[in-house]
Amino acid sequence: MSGELITWVKDARPVMVGVLGDLILDRYLRGDAERISPEAPIPVLDVRAEELRIGGAGNVVANVLAAGGRSAMCGVVGDDDGGRRLQDLLIEVGADIAAVVRDRSRPTIQKTRLLARSQQVLRYDREDRRPVAGAVEEALVRAVRATASASDVLVVSDYAKGTLTPAVLAAAFASGKRVLVDPKGTDYTKYRGAYCITPNRHEAELATGVSISDAASLERAAAALFASTGVEVALITLGADGMFCAQRGGSSFHIRTEAKKVFDVTGAGDTVIALLARYLGAGVPLSSAVRIANAGAGVVVGKIGAGTVSPTELYHALGSEAASYENKRLPRARAAEIARDLREKAMRIVFTNGCFDLLHAGHVRYLAWARSQGDVLVVGVNSDDSVRRLKGPQRPFVAEEDRQTLLAALAAVDYVTVFDEDTPEALIREIRPDVLVKGADWEGKEVAGQSFVEAGGGRVVFAPLLEGRSTTNLAGRIQGTG
Repeated sequence: MSGELITWVKDARPVMVGVLGDLILDRYLRGDAERISPEAPIPVLDVRAEELRIGGAGNVVANVLAAGGRSAMCGVVGDDDGGRRLQDLLIEVGADIAAVVRDRSRPTIQKTRLLARSQQVLRYDREDRRPVAGAVEEALVRAVRATASASDVLVVSDYAKGTLTPAVLAAAFASGKRVLVDPKGTDYTKYRGAYCITPNRHEAELATGVSISDAASLERAAAALFASTGVEVALITLGADGMFCAQRGGSSFHIRTEAKKVFDVTGAGDTVIALLARYLGAGVPLSSAVRIANAGAGVVVGKIGAGTVSPTELYHALGSEAASYENKRLPRARAAEIARDLREKAMRIVFTNGCFDLLHAGHVRYLAWARSQGDVLVVGVNSDDSVRRLKGPQRPFVAEEDRQTLLAALAAVDYVTVFDEDTPEALIREIRPDVLVKGADWEGKEVAGQSFVEAGGGRVVFAPLLEGRSTTNLAGRIQGTG
């Protein structure tokens, strides 16, 4: 089954998913809380960093795009700085925002989370939950129709913030496109006309009055959802217990969770419905699309805050043997993103770099030693052009893609990425490692990135080298000159 699912992920065409719903700007303030306020018995957060992310329905869009689909956002923002920044973030991830309507009468919804290391200590919200009305609602209805006509499938992402009025929902359901709904509230009759509904366990219990505790109660809850909404598919997410999917007049199935570690469930529902829409729209069978969505949810709950899932992460989550090392090879931007997630989990990142041309025993021992200095080892590999500038026109002997693959196959290596500069200074600034490792032959010399790492509280360490092992010596023996 896993091989078939991986094929679907790999070969699915990039359909357009239109997303309608409540847009939210997520703000994260991160730092340390090491003392108690003298003014009240509360911790004092020493803020070290601030980050803005796409939240609410926008996170569904981000998940569709991360999975290789295309997506258009249809929603409302305020005519304020928060709205402009949110639209900029959507553009950055590749979303079509032509259907985002500005409402001068309300602020952009913002949720601000304060985190001490990876632990959330407080959240405060700024929002106006009144239903949109008048000219704004009329503009939104027009935007829904335009979005639907350009989309293969629609998602309704309801956060109960006032965007999805009866008129807006009616325009979506009248479009003739399959509509998948992530619901809110207890009155699901407003979703009549949808193809699929995806409540979590608690939401399903509130909406149906069924206490979910076993297989029989899941069947009863699904029957109640069919009766109230008329949907064809009811998908109930069950957290650590996985997902239950039922088809009207057809079969049902229950799949277990794929999560290995759970750091934050924020946005998991967004990931589920985004992947479901993206793969159903591409023609993937329902049972396979649900299993892919379940695997994606298992990945995203291992991240801090609302996150997305790449096809590579899905390959790994779905159990591809090839992915056991292929998922370690990362584009540079993705390597920086993963490093950020690792820092949020308080994991110690080790970084080293090199050409690693003609991999030999000295490299293997060096990398194993480097890995022992922390929790995760990230390796930066010089590109072919970079090697040629440093070593001469006859090098490298092994192309960068193959050098990445060989490194990724080593158990000591967690992630590999390529840099094209002569030194890894810029990459080190993007990864922000806690430990920078170089060979003992670098001791006493100027090490690229050393001052940056040490300024951030990290350290530079020098690994022992295996005597007589080097690519130059090895190449010389092969060529009969060494």
